[in-house]
Amino acid sequence: MSGGKVTIVNCPTCGKPVEWRADSTYRPFCSERCKQIDLGAWANEEYRVPASESEPGGADGGDAMGADGAG
Repeated sequence: MSGGKVTIVNCPTCGKPVEWRADSTYRPFCSERCKQIDLGAWANEEYRVPASESEPGGADGGDAMGADGAG
């Protein structure tokens, strides 16, 4: 043992405390079950990254032709 303090995180699926160690097989999950539940949620597209719609001709370059259509 290194004698250092072990970091504790909460399982993203059930919230159970999990020790963050190299030998923790399913970290950050507490078990294979919680890991599979999370994988299933990703596969079913239950998690989404928020995205904003770009406006044509906007400052983000959403329209390559420009606002007036001339290129």
